[in-house]
Amino acid sequence: MRLLVKGGRVIDPANNIDEIADVLVIDGKIAAIGKELSPDGNEDIVDAEGKIVCPGFIDIHVHLRDPGYEYKEDIITGSKAAAVGGFTTVCCMPNTDPVVDEGIVAEYILRKSKEAGLVNVLPAGSITKNLEGEGLSEMAELAQAGCVGFSDDGKPVVKSDLMRHAMDYARMLDLPVLSHCEDLALSRNGLMHEGYYSTLYGLQGIPAAAEEIMIARDVRLASITRARLHVCHVSTEGSLRIIEQAKAAGISVTCEVTPHHLTLTDETVGDYDTDTKVNPPLRSERDVKALVDAVASGLVDCIATDHAPQNIESKDCEYANASFGISGLETAVAVIMDRLVHPGLLRITDMVRLFTVGPGRILGLDSGTLTPGSKADITIIDPDAKRRVDPSTFYSKGKNTPFKGMELCGWPWMTIREGRVIAREGRIV
Repeated sequence: MRLLVKGGRVIDPANNIDEIADVLVIDGKIAAIGKELSPDGNEDIVDAEGKIVCPGFIDIHVHLRDPGYEYKEDIITGSKAAAVGGFTTVCCMPNTDPVVDEGIVAEYILRKSKEAGLVNVLPAGSITKNLEGEGLSEMAELAQAGCVGFSDDGKPVVKSDLMRHAMDYARMLDLPVLSHCEDLALSRNGLMHEGYYSTLYGLQGIPAAAEEIMIARDVRLASITRARLHVCHVSTEGSLRIIEQAKAAGISVTCEVTPHHLTLTDETVGDYDTDTKVNPPLRSERDVKALVDAVASGLVDCIATDHAPQNIESKDCEYANASFGISGLETAVAVIMDRLVHPGLLRITDMVRLFTVGPGRILGLDSGTLTPGSKADITIIDPDAKRRVDPSTFYSKGKNTPFKGMELCGWPWMTIREGRVIAREGRIV
């Protein structure tokens, strides 16, 4: 149970490490980081020269569809997709059937994840019973069962008093509220971002205000309750301004941005490819630039995929009838490397921070670091690897990606969980 990762560029933002070094793993834990560590002959050697060695990546926002919608994804296929995508830990949303609104459903997810033996799957419990927005779920029971936060993602909590009570309970339990911010009265029946291109394409628009109004409300509730608010899939310039002001005022607010919102605009919808249909929608070029600037400046706390696999029938139809969602686990790192890191829009050290320290702190995890003694969860990236996105090779059941056919440079090369290699060069080991 000894592994020596040799000669890679080790980047660990939690410990301010950025240097060429070796990483020694013993019995599933980080034993040492240093230059020219001498093996004793019993180690498996990983030659990481020219590669980037990081703490295991964390995705704070995925939909694994299990239980209830296993025809779209299940915990095993989702775990495989996460592993080849460079992730060692994922947090799955509760919009399943049954909904994760009782401890027994959370326990099922944890048990099935353990049986899969790949990545660490952490459930989020629902804020409201059955995601109906009428009464609170069994929040204390969910926390005791292992949930790491609360969310009704896929739906907003419309009633302000109910959201306030949820934040009160979440604060007592010391867990974050992961909020899907959407004013349904403004967004209802919308198919894409409201603006020039929605008019040009003849599609019902979803205004930026639908997101921004709800964020403003939740920020105010977080101020009242002193709860930890995490804003999911931020997509507009106006949303960023609200979050920036809230942070400056000392309110406990964090946020995430997805790879597709960082790299694709509403113009992309022009060919009516249903794989571009996502909620919140792909926004304007101005919004995308603001999001990129925000991840580079540190305003955004983490990058999350919002991995939302759909079955073929849900996407192979008219744009208006198609389901929302992008299957993102297997392309996220390569998209950020190719579109942001290589062009110089985002430093590689910041990218690693956004996939490790940021989400780890939000969820209160002890992962996302290579500190000696910590679990040996490691993501190794080959910055020069070039590969074309081919959904037919995805481990995920969801083949719905707007990046299909694109050649991207900079892919996960190896994923190690607790000292065991689980994926290498796009394949499960």
